[in-house]
Amino acid sequence: MNVTGRSLTDRMKGAAMLDVATYEDVEADETATGQAAVVVAMAAVASAIGAIGTGTAGVLGALLSYFFGWLLWSGVTYLIGDKLLDGTATWGELLRTLGFALSPGILLVFGFIPFIGWLIGIIVGFWILVAGVIAIRQALDFSTGKAVATAFLGWLTVAILSVVFRL
Repeated sequence: MNVTGRSLTDRMKGAAMLDVATYEDVEADETATGQAAVVVAMAAVASAIGAIGTGTAGVLGALLSYFFGWLLWSGVTYLIGDKLLDGTATWGELLRTLGFALSPGILLVFGFIPFIGWLIGIIVGFWILVAGVIAIRQALDFSTGKAVATAFLGWLTVAILSVVFRL
C-alpha cells in the first residue's frame, strides 16, 4: 500500500497501529524528519502533562528525556544496526521511523490519573518498544530477530548512558 502524502495524523495513527507501510513511507520520505520531530514534541508534552504530579523537575525531565532519548536511541540504533549487524539505513531514516514509533507516547497525557497512570505508562512503554522494533526492522531492512536484538542493545546502551550521565 502506498501511503505517501498522508497527513501527520494519518502517519501517527499508522505508526501507532504498527502499520509496516507507514514505517516504509516515513523511512523513504526525507521531508518527514520534521514531522517525526513534531511527533516527539507532542509525546514529550503529553508525557510532561502526565508527570505534572511529580513537580517541576519531573515535568522538565519528561520533556527533555523524550528529545534526548529520541536522538540517542536513533544514533545508537544506527551504530548497532547499520555498522555492527549489517543493516542498510541512514541516521535520518532511523530518526524518522523511531520518531513516529513514539506516537503512542501521546497517551502518557493520562499519566497523572490516580491508580492507573502508572499502568498507562507501562502499556505505552511496551507499545513504543514494539513499534520501535518494527521501525528498526523497516529502516535497517533486516529480519525481526535482528531488529529485536538491535532494539534491545540500543535500549540497554541508552539506559546505561542515562544512569551514568543522569539523563
